Amino acid sequence: MSQEALAAGVQAAARRQGLRSGTDRMRVRKWERGVQPSEESQAYIAEALGWPADIVCANDWPNWLPLTADSVIPFGPHSSVPALREALRTAMERRTFFAISGATLSALAADWAAGPTSAAVQAHDGKPIGEDLVAFLEDTTQQLAAHATEQRQHTATLLDAHLSTVTEVLEHSRYTPALGLRLHTLAASLAQTVAWHRFDLGRHTHATQNWIAALHNAHAAGDEDMGAGLLGDLAYQAAWRRDHATAARILNHALTRAGNPAARCLLQLRLARTLAARGDRSERRAVLRALAAAEQHLSDAGTERPAWCAWVSEADLAVDSGQALLDLGDTGRAHQLITEGERLLPAARDKTRGVFFAYRAASYLDLKEPEPAAAAAQSLILARRIGAPRCVNLVNDLLPRFQPYARAEGVPELLQLAAA
Repeated sequence: MSQEALAAGVQAAARRQGLRSGTDRMRVRKWERGVQPSEESQAYIAEALGWPADIVCANDWPNWLPLTADSVIPFGPHSSVPALREALRTAMERRTFFAISGATLSALAADWAAGPTSAAVQAHDGKPIGEDLVAFLEDTTQQLAAHATEQRQHTATLLDAHLSTVTEVLEHSRYTPALGLRLHTLAASLAQTVAWHRFDLGRHTHATQNWIAALHNAHAAGDEDMGAGLLGDLAYQAAWRRDHATAARILNHALTRAGNPAARCLLQLRLARTLAARGDRSERRAVLRALAAAEQHLSDAGTERPAWCAWVSEADLAVDSGQALLDLGDTGRAHQLITEGERLLPAARDKTRGVFFAYRAASYLDLKEPEPAAAAAQSLILARRIGAPRCVNLVNDLLPRFQPYARAEGVPELLQLAAA
């Protein structure tokens, strides 16, 4: 849009309010050169550009302005900071009306798989930062991420602040290439953690943007395994939202460049789960191949694992294999695996335990055994205690299946607890 066209759009927006704006080409030129428009003018600018009024954050000009038509920053040598900025903008809750399409995410995954690894770009302007600050940010981030699941619900604001600080440092400071590499890696890790927090709260647009921002920064750091894992997270979200076609496409792109056995195990487990959930019995062999590959990769995985998948264990293999078999109709074996996985899970992973409880309840319902299935109450109690709405939703989705067994042992108590 030209300066003249934008000025005319602002004037028209004012007239629709019964007001008059003196905006002309010269004023637009001043805005382009750093003069901040008034709050009223910013509202007119949003309207002239076709955006709803609630996108405007007058004190954050020009950061609230959209950067792309589909809100997904393409890969490039300087894309890591804009991707972080896009995630931070989305956090203001003014852009959650966006639904990033599966086609857009699949295209991003294909670009990642096809393109060369991007080198971290050294900033040349701004005040220099040293190793002490970067080490402090790394150490405190690790401490925040290491809290027990029940306590992490209280650290979201601190993680957001850390991510904002790292973004500012990347954009406005001067640092060595070695420190730049560590900053991009830290930004990727922080954005991934924030994404999972938002995903657990059901804030899917914000979660998606943070995973995308993390992907750009892992790309800048040259960390292919982490990039593959972040695509795996986006695929997990797509599968959770029942877009299994998108999930499968993303996972297949991720597997082209993942090298660490633990990373490949996690990706193959997610691929098996999403292929099975599609309900196409003709894909049974593909599901079983993915499960066999995951088992082999876990066997090959040693102690040298990326931090983001260090937790992958026999418990995850058992439960995810069981859930895939459940979708294939092999309920007996599925129940055995899910129960075994729950038993193997470490005490520190309460959120995962809540998800496993819900999976186990579903397997009992498939066997028409409502009494042991009513143990889903454990998942509901646990999820409410640790602040995990995603686990609550898993149980809520099962509730209609309990209605035919309303008088079975434990079921009335579960339904009463869910209604409380």
